[in-house]
Amino acid sequence: MSHSLRSLRRLFTLTPKPSSSVISTRRHVSIETRSQKLERIADDLLLLDKLERHDFSVLWRLKLGLDRFAGPAADLGPVGPASGAGGAGADASAGAAAEEKTVFDIKLEKYDAASKIKIIKEVRAFTDLGLKEAKDLVEKVPCVLKKGLTKDEADPILQKLKDLGATVVLD
Repeated sequence: MSHSLRSLRRLFTLTPKPSSSVISTRRHVSIETRSQKLERIADDLLLLDKLERHDFSVLWRLKLGLDRFAGPAADLGPVGPASGAGGAGADASAGAAAEEKTVFDIKLEKYDAASKIKIIKEVRAFTDLGLKEAKDLVEKVPCVLKKGLTKDEADPILQKLKDLGATVVLD
């Protein structure tokens, strides 16, 4: 077993406390105060080397259920005044945001099986994907083909895909 794994296991395994603890009817409570406990944990963390700290951070993120690439606020939803009490103000701001939208995503919803090859070629033309990546993307219908386009950039691509027999939507 590697040294870092042993260190992590040592940090997260429960070891019996000395007899200086009090037994409650609900659980085993230590006399050690919270600040003392936090100081002890911080001291243990400071003793870890770089690799052990990395392993600890990975384990910590897994324990908290955080995604590896997204930050902790990735699943909190909309934040700000529009997400508050709701009502007419929230509806009006949502309508204004829909009118002011300047960046669009092209989403492929479905396509004719006969025109699959043509659609893959077109996807390769406006993305920088290889043949296999474009094929995999088209086969994952419904999927977003391209993100962050202006209306002027998205319209010709949208029209070309519709001409080929694809059902495409701007999000």
